[in-house]
Amino acid sequence: MDNTILHVDGMSCEHCVKAVTDAASALDGVHGVDVDLAAGTVTVAHDAAKAPLDKIKLAIEDQGYEVVA
Repeated sequence: MDNTILHVDGMSCEHCVKAVTDAASALDGVHGVDVDLAAGTVTVAHDAAKAPLDKIKLAIEDQGYEVVA
């Protein structure tokens, strides 16, 4: 299992936290999502074979946020 930290622009409130958490958590192979608004990061615990990084980034970006790293 991998723990990946993504830097995400555009998150500013609890609605953002819920949107990003729900989007990433819905992917098969994602086991945990932790959003840190102050740092602008999302930490995702995932099985890279089932939930590759590109798929996670796309799910977050589909919610209207920009994954910058």
